[in-house]
Amino acid sequence: MLNFEEELKKFQPSLEVEDLEEAIYQEDLTDMTDILREVVEQTK
Repeated sequence: MLNFEEELKKFQPSLEVEDLEEAIYQEDLTDMTDILREVVEQTK
């Protein structure tokens, strides 16, 4: 049987995940809200 407490102590987050997180936060991502605002402004 697994000892979850021991397994959690061993856990190391992947460096790739950390790098990816930084890259995502640095990007200026357009979402549906931004697109809808643009469409509404163009129709005025």
